Amino acid sequence: MKVLKDILYKVSIEAVKGATDVVVNKIEFDSRKIELNDVFVAIRGAVSDGHNFIDKALSQGASVVICEDFPEVIVNGVTYIKVANSNEALAFIAANYFENPAAKIKLVGVTGTNGKTTIASLLYQLFKNAGYKVGLLSTVKILVDEIVHKATHTTPDSLTINYYLNEMVETGCEFCFMEVSSHGIHQKRTEGLQFKGGIFSNLSHDHLDYHKTFAEYRDVKKKFFDGLPKTAFAISNIDDKNGTIMFQNTKAKKVTYALKSYADYKAQILENQFTGLLLKINNNEVWTKLIGSFNAYNLLAIYATAVELGMEEQEALRLLSDLESVSGRFQYIVSDSKITAIVDYAHTPDALENVLRTIEDIRTKNEQLITVIGCGGDRDKTKRPIMAQIASELSTKAIFTSDNPRTENPAVIIEEMEKGVEPQNFKKTLSILDRKQAIKTACQLAMANDIILIAGKGHETYQEINGVRHDFDDLKIVKELLEQLGK
Repeated sequence: MKVLKDILYKVSIEAVKGATDVVVNKIEFDSRKIELNDVFVAIRGAVSDGHNFIDKALSQGASVVICEDFPEVIVNGVTYIKVANSNEALAFIAANYFENPAAKIKLVGVTGTNGKTTIASLLYQLFKNAGYKVGLLSTVKILVDEIVHKATHTTPDSLTINYYLNEMVETGCEFCFMEVSSHGIHQKRTEGLQFKGGIFSNLSHDHLDYHKTFAEYRDVKKKFFDGLPKTAFAISNIDDKNGTIMFQNTKAKKVTYALKSYADYKAQILENQFTGLLLKINNNEVWTKLIGSFNAYNLLAIYATAVELGMEEQEALRLLSDLESVSGRFQYIVSDSKITAIVDYAHTPDALENVLRTIEDIRTKNEQLITVIGCGGDRDKTKRPIMAQIASELSTKAIFTSDNPRTENPAVIIEEMEKGVEPQNFKKTLSILDRKQAIKTACQLAMANDIILIAGKGHETYQEINGVRHDFDDLKIVKELLEQLGK
C-alpha cells in the first residue's frame, strides 16, 4: 500500500480532480486486473484505448484513474489525474511505487537491430560465471538470478520491468542486463530507469511497419543514449555508420568498439570455424565457442562492458572463452551422415546476410547450403523481398515457407518474398507453405556434409497462426526429421 502523492514524483500532471493523499493498493493498466483501491492507468495502445475501459476499472474497485483526457462522467470519491502522456506517467509511477529499484542495481541496456539478446544473455552468463548474482530482461526469458520467468516482449511494460528489478534487488542481484527495443523506447517503457550503461550493437532494416522511416527508427534508438546520465557509459559499435550518431547528445562516457576501425576496444578475427572463433582483443588472444564475425562484434561489446563495469581484463577474457551460445542463435547439430543443421533467429535482412556469409566463410564450396526462410505476418512487409533475394543469392537452394503468419495469409507473404528473387536465382528456389514440410524437403535434399540453415524463428517453440500458438520447435523438428530419414 502506498500514498498516491508519493508515487506521482516526476509525472507531468496537467490537472487533478479529487484527493492525492489517499492510500492506494497497486497499479494496473489492464482493467481486467483491477482490484479494490487500485490505480488504473488508461493507455492508448495500437489495438485498444484504455480510456474506453475506465468505467470497467471503476466497477471493479479502482479508486484512482490516470488518463490523458478526463471521462465525461466524473464519479464522486474517485481521484482523476490528467497527464500529458499515460505511457510516460506509468513508467514514473511504476518506478516510484517500487521505490526506484533501477537506482539500487547496476542496470545496463542493450539496443540495436541485431545482437541484443546475445549480448544481454551472455553478459548475464559471464557475470554469473564470475560469481555474482545477476538479473536478465530479454526476449528469450527473464531471470532473477537463477529463477526463470517467461518473457512476452523484447522490452516488457514499465510495471513488469520495475516489478522484476525490485525482485532482483531483494534477491541481492548486483547487475541486470536488459534488452531495450525501439518500441520500448518510443512507448516510454524505459522512462524513470537509472542506467549504469548502454550498448549499441548495429542498425539495419527492421520495424519499418512501426517507425515508417529508417531515420525515425534510428532517432528512437538514439534517444536511449540521449537520456543516459554523466555517471553512465555509452558503448557503441563504430564500424556501423550509425555508431557515432548515438553519441551526439549523450552525457555518458563514450566508449567505442570495432573490428575495422580504430576504437577503445578493437578485435581481429584470427580463425573462424564451426567449432568457434579465435580473436585478438586489444592484443590479447582468446578462443571462444561462438561462431561468425557478427559474434565477434557481440563478444567485443561484452568484453568492453565487463571491463567498464570494473572487471579485470584478463578475468574478462577468461570468462569470455567459457561462454555458451544463446538458444536459437546459430545453434547447430551434426547428423550421423555429417549434415550440419543450423537454427538461427535471423529475421532481418542484415541478420540473415550475416549468418549466410558466416557459413560461406567457413564451408568449402563442395557442400550445398540449403536455407529455409519465412517472414512474419503483421510486421514490416518491405523486408520480405529483400530477405528472399539474400537467401536465394547466398544459398545453393532457398526454400520459402511460413514463419509466424499471425493474421496474414501465409501464401501472400511468400508471394511478396518471391518478388525479390532475381531471374538468375529462380531455379534455386522452392516455395512450400507448410513449415515442417519445408524443413523435411531441406533434409531430403541434403547429402553428407551439406549445411541446412533454418532461419527466422530461432528460440521460439511455437508457430502463431490466426492468434493461436501451435507447438513448433525448429531445432527439435530438424533433428527428428534427419533421424527419421536415416541421415
